[in-house]
Amino acid sequence: MKYLFVLLFFIGSFVYSQEIDHKTTKTSFKVSGVCDMCKLRIEKGTVKIKGIKYASWDINSNNLSIIYNSKKINLDNIHKKISELGHDTEIHKANEKVYKSLPECCYYKTLTIH
Repeated sequence: MKYLFVLLFFIGSFVYSQEIDHKTTKTSFKVSGVCDMCKLRIEKGTVKIKGIKYASWDINSNNLSIIYNSKKINLDNIHKKISELGHDTEIHKANEKVYKSLPECCYYKTLTIH
């Protein structure tokens, strides 16, 4: 009986761990930004999104690497939530009013003068 309990415990643990790994998704994509303030805003804002477990944004490449629970949020919604922080992604553009409310050092859009 004792061995049966131990066996069931290990089988249950294995099935549960497989389920967790199946939900967790890693991906990366471009998020526009230029400075350390952008980095802080993007990373902190992204981690606050329900379902996001990890976020790291690289200033030089503008690449955001995330780990998220695909059962709680999808990639399109992640892009949308990040754009609401004032930063363009590959899929969603930031609202101009939100973008203009960023500190001037965070303006990543450049004006072309002819």
